[in-house]
Amino acid sequence: MKQELRVAAYAVVVRDHEILLARWVARDGTKRWTLPGGGMEHGEEPVGAVVREVEEETGYAVEPTALLGIDSIMRRWIARIGAPGSFQGLGILYEARITGGELRSETGGSTDLAAWHPLDSVPDLPRVELVDVGLDLWRERPPVGRSRLAGPAGRSRLAGPANG
Repeated sequence: MKQELRVAAYAVVVRDHEILLARWVARDGTKRWTLPGGGMEHGEEPVGAVVREVEEETGYAVEPTALLGIDSIMRRWIARIGAPGSFQGLGILYEARITGGELRSETGGSTDLAAWHPLDSVPDLPRVELVDVGLDLWRERPPVGRSRLAGPAGRSRLAGPANG
């Protein structure tokens, strides 16, 4: 069975009752809002990764101000060749504040638009689950850094055929 682990860092940036989000573009062209952030490079510190990723996706310089928690997601699939596989993603979520820069959208990356959204409009946005988990961690500040939205075994899903 093919197994893969990825670690990423994300920012929850809230000011004046609005949250900063980046619009993620899936391989099939579907667009959904997500927290700004992304994969850590080998040897990179999580705080450095979130600062780099937020700047790449939104144009803003940020300072992480608190560690909110860890999101763990598991995906399983059956590959076209019949071999099963699994993917685990660990997302390190920080609260962050803007320290400079100007809002702009990423060019040539995994997102195509950055924007501020009123907190009360988030439930109506097409979004990934990570947005809800991030807001839950930001609001609730659980002592162990685990969102109640994760469920007892984290977030898990069986996916369809994979490319490998």
